[in-house]
Amino acid sequence: MNYSAELKKFITSQYVYSAIRITLATVLPCLVLAHFGILKQYFLFPLGTSFVALTDQPGPFIRRRNALTFAIFCFVVVALIASLVMKIFLLVILEIIVFGMFFSIIGVYGQRLAAVGSLSLVVLAIFIDGHLTGENIFKSLFIFACGCAWFLLIFLIVTTIQPYKLASQMIGENYLQLGEFLKIKANYYQKNPDFDKLTTQVIAKQIEIKNLQEETRETVFKTRTIVNESTTTSRLLMLMFLNSMDLHEKLMTSESDYQKLQQSFEDSMILVQIHDYLNLLSEEITNIGISLQIGTRAKPMFNLDLEMQNLNYHYFELRNKEMSVDNLENFMILRQILMRINEITKEISEIYKVFSQDVKLAKSLSTGLDLRKFLPNEEKLNFKVLKNNISFSSSHFRHAIRITIALLIGYLFSQFQFLGIGHTYWVLITIVAILKPAYSITKQRNLLRLYGTIAGAVIAYGILHFLHIGSLLFGILLISMIMCFSFLKGKYFWAVLFMTIYVFLSFNFLSPGNIDAIFRDRIVDTIVAGIIAFAVSYIILPVWEHTQNLDLMKKSAESNLVYFQSVMSKFLTDDFNLEDYKVKRKNAIISLANLSDNFQRMISEPKNQQKKLEVVHQFVATSHLLTAYTASLSQYSQNNETYPEIDAESWSKKVEAEMNQTYTLLKGNEINEALKMESRIEPEDSSIEDLIIQRKNELMEDESYDRRDPNKISHLTELKNIHDVLELIYDVAKEQRKVIEKYKNEEITPPQS
Repeated sequence: MNYSAELKKFITSQYVYSAIRITLATVLPCLVLAHFGILKQYFLFPLGTSFVALTDQPGPFIRRRNALTFAIFCFVVVALIASLVMKIFLLVILEIIVFGMFFSIIGVYGQRLAAVGSLSLVVLAIFIDGHLTGENIFKSLFIFACGCAWFLLIFLIVTTIQPYKLASQMIGENYLQLGEFLKIKANYYQKNPDFDKLTTQVIAKQIEIKNLQEETRETVFKTRTIVNESTTTSRLLMLMFLNSMDLHEKLMTSESDYQKLQQSFEDSMILVQIHDYLNLLSEEITNIGISLQIGTRAKPMFNLDLEMQNLNYHYFELRNKEMSVDNLENFMILRQILMRINEITKEISEIYKVFSQDVKLAKSLSTGLDLRKFLPNEEKLNFKVLKNNISFSSSHFRHAIRITIALLIGYLFSQFQFLGIGHTYWVLITIVAILKPAYSITKQRNLLRLYGTIAGAVIAYGILHFLHIGSLLFGILLISMIMCFSFLKGKYFWAVLFMTIYVFLSFNFLSPGNIDAIFRDRIVDTIVAGIIAFAVSYIILPVWEHTQNLDLMKKSAESNLVYFQSVMSKFLTDDFNLEDYKVKRKNAIISLANLSDNFQRMISEPKNQQKKLEVVHQFVATSHLLTAYTASLSQYSQNNETYPEIDAESWSKKVEAEMNQTYTLLKGNEINEALKMESRIEPEDSSIEDLIIQRKNELMEDESYDRRDPNKISHLTELKNIHDVLELIYDVAKEQRKVIEKYKNEEITPPQS
C-alpha cells in the first residue's frame, strides 16, 4: 500500500476540508467566549453552529444555502416549542409525535432535507428537558439562533472565496474511486486470484462509484458558474468530470473470461506484467484525483508510453515464441485486452492534457451535451409528494412511525430514574443517529455506535486521567472534532469514537471533575438507546429488502436491454447518437448499483428475511456481467470502423429476445413463442471462422511471421472479439432468464416446511 498517497487522499478530501471548516466555525467562538469567561452562559452559540454545519450536504450552492436557511428556521422553532412545553408531560408527548413524524417523512424530498429532519430531532432531544436553556428561555434561544446563523455566514463567505472548491474535490474523489476500481480489476491478472472475492469487491466498488457520481452530477450540473462555462476553471472541471465517466466505462470494458485467461497463460509472466502495469495506471488516476482535490495541475508520475511499450514487447516476444495453431484464439483474446489497456492509457493521457490546458485553449472547450438529461431524479418540493407518501405502503411513512415510537419509548424510559439513565437527550440523540429506514443499516450502526462509544469513552477516560495540561487537552479536542466530522459519512465507528472523545473533553472543560459520571452515563444511555432502536426496527413495520428485489430487478433488466439496443444501433444502421448513448449508459450503471446495494443490505438482515438470497445473488452477478460486456461491445460502436462480417441483425434479435424474456417474466407475463423462436436464431458469422482457419494456415506455412505494431490490431482480432462478446452477452442473458424462471417457480411452489 502506498501510505503517502493514502494520506494525501485523506487530508485533501472534501470531508477533511469540511471538518476543518466546521471545527473552526465552532471552536473560534468558544475561544472568544472563554477569553471573556462567559463560555458556560453562551454554550448554546457553538452548539447551534455545529448543528447547522452537520446539515450542510454536498451540492449546488443555491440548494445548500436554502437548506441551511431552512435548517435554522426548523431548529429555532423546535427549540422554542420544546422549551415552552418542557414541563407539561402530555404536550411533550404530543410534540414528539408531531415532530417525529414530520421531520422523518420530509426525507421523501431527498438526503438534504432528510439531514435537516434528523438534526431537527436532535435539537428536540437537546431542548426537551430544559437543562440547557436555564431560566431565561428567550435569551438562550436568541444565543442558539445566533450560533446557527454564524455558520450560514461562514458558509457564504467560504463559497464566495472558493466557488469551485467543492466541485473540484468531488470530481477528484471520482478519480480516486476509479483508481481503486482499477486496482481491484488488476488483481484478476495476478497469480491464483480469488474470483468470487474479487467479483464481490468489484460490485461493492461500483455501488460507491454510482453514489458518488450521482452526488457529483448534482453539484456540477446544477452549479450555474460551471454549467454556463463562464470561466476557464468551470470548463476544465466540467470536462474532467465527463472524462471520468468515460474512463469508468473503459475500465468496465476490461471484463473478460478471467478463468480461461489464467488457464491459457498460467505458465507465462504476461498476466503478472499486465497486473503490474494496471497498478501503475491506478496510481496515475489516483494522482489526478489528489491534484484535483488540492486544486493543482497534475503531472504524470510515470512514462506511460515507455511502460506500455515494455508491456507490448513482452506480449510480442511471448506471441512469437509460443503462438501456434492450437492457441491462436487465446492470443487474439490477450491482444484485445492489451488494446483495451492501451485505450485506457490514452484516455489517462488525454485527461492529463485537459488538466494542463492553458487559458486560451480552455476557452474553446465545450461539452456539446444537454446536461439536464444527466441530472439525478429527485422529488420536487410540493405537498402532493408528501401527501402521496402518507401511506403504509411508503417506506418513508413506515420509518417515520418507527422513529416516533422509538423516541416516545426512549423519553418514557428516561423518566424512570431507577434505571440509571443519565440524560434524556443522549438516549434520544442515539436513537435518531442509529434508527434508519433500512433494518440492515440500523443493525450495523447499532453495533458501530456501541463499539465506538465504549472505545472512545475508555480512551477519553485515560486521557483525562493522565493528562492535565489544558493546552494539550484542547489540541486533542480540536483533532478529535476534525476526525469525527471527517469520518462521519464513510467510517461510522471512527466517527463515533472521536465524537465520544471530544464530547468527554468538552464536558470536562465546562464542568471539570465529573469524568466518572460522564463515563457511566454515556455507556448506559448508548446501550439503552441501542436496545430500543434495534427492537423497534425489527418489530414495528419493518421494511425488508427482499420486498424491493422485484422492482429493482425489473429496472436493471430494462436498463440493460435499452443499453444493449443503443450500442447495437451503430452496427445495425450506422446511426449512433452519443448523447443518447451516454444517458442510457448512465441509467444502466445506476440501476445495476441500486440492485447491488439492495442485495448487500439484504445479506445483513435476519436469515428468515433473506428470501431467495441465492437466486437474487445470481441475478445481481449476471446483471453486472451484462452491463460490463455491453460496455466492452460499445467500444466498437464509437469508432469509424465497419464490421459487415458480423450478422448484427441476427445477433440483435437473438440477444434482445433473451433479455425480453427475462423482463417479461419479471413483469409476471407469459413468454410468447415469437421471443422463444428469435432467441434460437443462428447468426451467420461463418466468414469469421473461415478467416481464422486462413490465419491458422498462414501460421503453419510461415512460422517466422512477426508483425509488431502495438497501435494496430488486425481486423480479424476485432471481429473475433465482437463475436465472442456477443456470445458472452447472449450466454449471460440466457443464464439470467433461467435464474428468473427459477425465481418465479419458487414463488409458485414455496418450499415445504
